[in-house]
Amino acid sequence: MTVRSVSLAVALAAFTAHAAAQSQTSPAQPAAASPGRLTFEVASIKRNVSGDPNASIRVQPGGQITVTNNSLYNLIRNAYGTQRFEMIPGANLPSWIDSDKWDILAKPPAGASEVQEQMQLRLRSLLEDRFKLVARREMREMPIYELVVARTDGQLGKQIKPSGDECAAQGRARAAGEQPPPMPTGGFCGTRTGNGTVSMKGVPLSNFVRNLGGMTGRFVIDKTGLTGPYDLDLQWTPDPAAAGGPAQGAPGPGDGASLFAAIQEQLGLKLEARRAPVEVLVIDSAERPTED
Repeated sequence: MTVRSVSLAVALAAFTAHAAAQSQTSPAQPAAASPGRLTFEVASIKRNVSGDPNASIRVQPGGQITVTNNSLYNLIRNAYGTQRFEMIPGANLPSWIDSDKWDILAKPPAGASEVQEQMQLRLRSLLEDRFKLVARREMREMPIYELVVARTDGQLGKQIKPSGDECAAQGRARAAGEQPPPMPTGGFCGTRTGNGTVSMKGVPLSNFVRNLGGMTGRFVIDKTGLTGPYDLDLQWTPDPAAAGGPAQGAPGPGDGASLFAAIQEQLGLKLEARRAPVEVLVIDSAERPTED
């Protein structure tokens, strides 16, 4: 049986930002609200004390989930589709939430859907039942960035342009079950990220904005007014002090340009610091599970 590695997080896709232009006084909403409660039929949990730095979450055909060497913190991120900057510690957050590692084998009922959102709901239920997780979503005023067009005349940089129809034609052909046309120049459609690089072809700018959230460690709200799919290429030198630090390996290709400078110089866009009410996930409490 072929096993495929996937992230349960929405698009890590990754990098989802739950920004919202709502009043700071909006009432808190339950984090796990759903039509009916989805659960795994059986689940085994054991603590991993191997010290191995590697970790994985794998989904097999049929919806079985195999978790290897993951912290509860990372399991929550996957179950709720959040990034670290979206997660707020509550008063009773356990000290071991990001240090203890766990192995989990969880099997859904026969014939269960493999839709990502439903698998996330099952994982949330498992965390609530076995780790006694208590988490909730609420609105809080937080530091954010707004992505805007830098020039008053609206002119963009040399490394970004509206997409042609090539990638859209690929999608239409696949949806119709037809042979897709040749790939566009560059050989791919979608988003590719590396150590100090982002390349995007034929996707909305909102995809880039989601990635910026993970790169900057803040919510990023799109205020460019740019619509439709875009192609862009961005290169910068990662900052070791930035959220999450740079990827391991050689320095990025940005010739010393910071992410903020590269966005303005290469794309003609700009990140402006603001404060705004955004939706966060508050982790109130959790307990170590009974192993089995």
